[in-house]
Amino acid sequence: MSELNKQANKPNDDNVLLRVENLSQHFGDLKAVDNISFDIKKGEVFGLVGESGCGKTTTGRSIIKLYNITSGSIYFKGKRIGAGTLSYKNAIKDAKKKYKEDIDALNNGNDPDKNEKAAKLKEDLKHFIAEQKKQIASAKYDNSHVDKDLITQIQMIFQDPIASLDPRMTVREIISEGLVIKGVKDRKEIDEKVYQVLETVGLVREHAGRYPHEFSGGQRQRIGVARSVIMRPELIIADEPVSALDVSIQAQVINLLNDLRHDLGITILFVAHDLSVVKYFSDRIGVMYFGKMVELADSDELFRHPLHPYTRSLLSAIPLPDPDYEKNRKRLTYVPLRDHDYSVEQPTFREVSPNHFVLCSDSEEAKYKEIIGG
Repeated sequence: MSELNKQANKPNDDNVLLRVENLSQHFGDLKAVDNISFDIKKGEVFGLVGESGCGKTTTGRSIIKLYNITSGSIYFKGKRIGAGTLSYKNAIKDAKKKYKEDIDALNNGNDPDKNEKAAKLKEDLKHFIAEQKKQIASAKYDNSHVDKDLITQIQMIFQDPIASLDPRMTVREIISEGLVIKGVKDRKEIDEKVYQVLETVGLVREHAGRYPHEFSGGQRQRIGVARSVIMRPELIIADEPVSALDVSIQAQVINLLNDLRHDLGITILFVAHDLSVVKYFSDRIGVMYFGKMVELADSDELFRHPLHPYTRSLLSAIPLPDPDYEKNRKRLTYVPLRDHDYSVEQPTFREVSPNHFVLCSDSEEAKYKEIIGG
């Protein structure tokens, strides 16, 4: 049976804060995220990289439940907070198709025990469908009975700092909105927490009465960080938090997140396409391409031994402040039809060396192991 058929509240590795299993997010026929799995350990920064449109942001939004996931399971602190049903429905459809094929084969043959075998096939199908329907009911129950206090322990920093802030609300109202929704009514307590978090992110108390348009891009992003931090989350999903900022401001925001990570013990899912930033900031890195996870490894290991052709292509695009190097730098391109032959064997996501996972076929796995070993 699939990994998705495990219990909703299953035993969790004490060191794992978030576990994503076989996550898929479809929008009609578009498979924005296609069957990816990974986990994030407490206190680490997990980088998720890839080109625009590869599914990074959709993954983050699915985890925080801005979308109802299509299939798969999301576990936070050992409890299932997101569950999809498409995989179970597809399993029922495939089982019915297989049953029809087996019955047709029996009817076209001369097997003297075909009646007994047909009855057995029908009974097996009945039990299988009942099990899948039980899983569908469990998923729907988990989605409708998620502990809201648990979900508030996950917060998100959005990519565009101005688009994510309500222009009609003051900074005080924006930052304190989560506290108000949670039921905090003491105005003095709210103000004190707002002032404290403003100072934590490098702003001052006087900023609380101003509106978003009165700030620079870097300051707006700090307001977005403050809005997420005030809820004292255990996990922050940072969706390309520096891509819209100048390079000098990028460094300030990254250093701010790094300080918060160490001072408050926050775990971070860092979504980005700038690999140089991700290398500096992340403990482990997952590389996505067209909705699939193609490689996952520790940061140093990924840069030392990039195995998947797409990962090597991304790394070759990183510019360095060296004119001589840049003049001779060779840009690698990734063309799936050229770089892979999956006509005979299909790729799966597998561990080719300790904690280094790659989407590859059997022959590619052997080649990658030789590269690492050599």
